[in-house]
Amino acid sequence: MNHDAADVVLTRSVFGAPCWVSLTSRDLKATQDFYGAVLGWQWRRARLGDRFRTALADGVPVAGIAGVAGVWQMATAWTPYFAVADANETTARVRERGGTVAVGPLSFPPGRAALVADRDGAGFGIWQGKLVTEWEAWRQAASTFIVLHTRDAFDAAIFYGEILDWASGLPGCCEVEYAHGGVLLRSRGEIVARIESGSVETPPDPSVRSHWQVHFAVDDAGPCARAAEKHGGSVLEEGEQEAVLRDPDGARFTVTSRRERHGRHA
Repeated sequence: MNHDAADVVLTRSVFGAPCWVSLTSRDLKATQDFYGAVLGWQWRRARLGDRFRTALADGVPVAGIAGVAGVWQMATAWTPYFAVADANETTARVRERGGTVAVGPLSFPPGRAALVADRDGAGFGIWQGKLVTEWEAWRQAASTFIVLHTRDAFDAAIFYGEILDWASGLPGCCEVEYAHGGVLLRSRGEIVARIESGSVETPPDPSVRSHWQVHFAVDDAGPCARAAEKHGGSVLEEGEQEAVLRDPDGARFTVTSRRERHGRHA
């Protein structure tokens, strides 16, 4: 491996868990204005160059924005990244188990990253090396939760478990819990992700387009939805405590009131 021992320890302490989220954008300025208004984020230039920005919540780095969607002819979307000990080994596992590797692994100091997809086409990233933000600080500042909507939650859990060493018994690995017709992922006792495909009594739905949905915990989802509408986005679904929003580029994400998030995912 090309990273030092400290990086190994830091990555392996949370390996298999979500550790970062990033967004592809066609217009960096509009994206910064939108998420600044909706989520209260501030911004700084990232090390990767002029087309990249890091989002800050109370001064803590919480997400990355890449203004490359138009240049690289790619869709705008939020992508979750999972911490892994070895990006080469993980991408090999993805291929062996029927997934695809779109990009990488590539070096992005202080680590290495790859963009991959599971067997049903849901895209996600993997990250090897020192985390951008120490995991507990990132979890507290970003309050990020991710949900995989897929055809068959249990089959997906097997795929991800095999490539990310979930429930392996290794120190620092994530724990898996089967509940309510879906799968819950825990890291250090905290629920960090969910995989769902509908009622356990129903067969897998072939019409479902598998994708990861990024959720951000906020004080109140309602004002976030109004800010999204005001700044060029749209509200796709809205309930009392949660709203599914679309930014001006078309990327979807969810905001959930903190008390609702704790009630649903605890």
